[in-house]
Amino acid sequence: MEMRLELVTVPVSDIDRAKEFYASVGFNPDHDHTVSEDLRFVQMTPPGSGCSISFGKGLTKMTPGSLDNLMMVVPDADAVRAELLGRGVEVSEVDEQPWGRFVYFADPDGNAWALQQLPVRGEAPATA
Repeated sequence: MEMRLELVTVPVSDIDRAKEFYASVGFNPDHDHTVSEDLRFVQMTPPGSGCSISFGKGLTKMTPGSLDNLMMVVPDADAVRAELLGRGVEVSEVDEQPWGRFVYFADPDGNAWALQQLPVRGEAPATA
């Protein structure tokens, strides 16, 4: 059996604000369809990802901002932090852990994202 996670719904309060924010983070706007007065579907994909996010009207019963620790893997935590800062995104300092280097940000509703730079195999963990 094969299963691939390809779409995660993110609960937001303002669809257009969320679309603008995720575009500013570098997500590709794949779809924006208003199916009816009760249903609007927006899909955006992070650069290089096989999994997209969706948000809109009539898609979920989750409370806006209730997702915590959506995680993406990045090749270089310092570079992605600098890129996000340059795009005007409020992002944390790099958090050094034995299992990787992390930076964190949240969308306007408070949905929290973690970006992890994986440790190199066989590399000793960084020490503080």
